[in-house]
Amino acid sequence: MSDSAAPDSAVPVPPGLQSFLAFDFGTKRTGVATGNRLTRSATGKNTIQAEGDARFVPITALVREWQPDALVVGVPYHPDGAPHDNTRRAQRFARQLRGRFGLPVFEVDERYSTTEAIASGAKDADAASACIILEQFLRSLP
Repeated sequence: MSDSAAPDSAVPVPPGLQSFLAFDFGTKRTGVATGNRLTRSATGKNTIQAEGDARFVPITALVREWQPDALVVGVPYHPDGAPHDNTRRAQRFARQLRGRFGLPVFEVDERYSTTEAIASGAKDADAASACIILEQFLRSLP
């Protein structure tokens, strides 16, 4: 994936997909944001404070509440683009979302999103990072 956090070029985003639920995956906390293609903006939701499979209880509630057309997962990489342990964890989380909800899941390069969220003074850096990830994704759509 490119530095611009564009969606994976191997998986085009169909124009019919309008609403999205995005996640800034972490092993202890997962930031959440909602957004849509029309406004190309995102709104942070409460960060999920759960680990492992326990995180899927609140995620299921969010999917039911917001009924997104697709999901977006931020995937971290080293500055040079090389993967690391958290890259694989985030990709596994994306696969779990696909399997559990049957929705399209788009993986987005999320390098520096948390740093940007903290620098902006966000009170909830995880939710703010999810917003950054989703807004970058939305801006990349045609």
